[in-house]
Amino acid sequence: MDETGVLQLPLVQPAQAQKHVTVNEALLRLDGMVQLRLRGLDVTLPPVTAQEGDCYAVPPGAVNQWAGHEGEVAIFAGGGWVFATPQIGWRGWDVTLHEEVVFDGTAWIAGAAALSPKGAGTLFRVLEFTHDLVSGATNATAITIPSHAMVFGVTARVVTTITGSLSGWRLGADGSDNRFGQGLGLTAGSYARGVLGTPLTGYAPLPLDLSAEGGSFAGGQVRLAVHYLELTLPGV
Repeated sequence: MDETGVLQLPLVQPAQAQKHVTVNEALLRLDGMVQLRLRGLDVTLPPVTAQEGDCYAVPPGAVNQWAGHEGEVAIFAGGGWVFATPQIGWRGWDVTLHEEVVFDGTAWIAGAAALSPKGAGTLFRVLEFTHDLVSGATNATAITIPSHAMVFGVTARVVTTITGSLSGWRLGADGSDNRFGQGLGLTAGSYARGVLGTPLTGYAPLPLDLSAEGGSFAGGQVRLAVHYLELTLPGV
């Protein structure tokens, strides 16, 4: 046997010369795959500035040194690329999207709490974005809560002090302007932690609604995060 069955680590062979080369290669692979941090799930061109230990999930259409390694994990080790075939259940962290991912046998799935044998999933998500306030008594966000999402709450942080004639503001959605908070602060650093006793489920995309109290908005920035559950369909 030339390598281990799960992580495909090279094994030292009887009477092998320069055993340290094989041992070092195994350690370099371990250094990348243990506490796996994937720097990309859809990068098709191997980066020329990769650092030792950088890992990428190789997608369809990969070229150059990654050609022919679709579905594998590419690890930059010893100045070149080595590859490992992920097993169902491997978990990692998507460095770009800041999400945990799990391999379902075909693809890396973000936020999975549970996956069925045919691909149905229970996925926890956080949708985070920054809203630039415009003049008016109300603002609806351009980025929306996804259709069929089950929302448990929305949190918010004032990034740039809110200006205008208002004394405070409300955060809501789906016909309730204070569903996630009211009397919210205007200064940078002020926050909202809107937790729902009953989840909000919409069957069409829903914007978040920001409403001024006692006046109107003139400007400012608010960072918003929607915390929700998504159910995905089983495969055919």
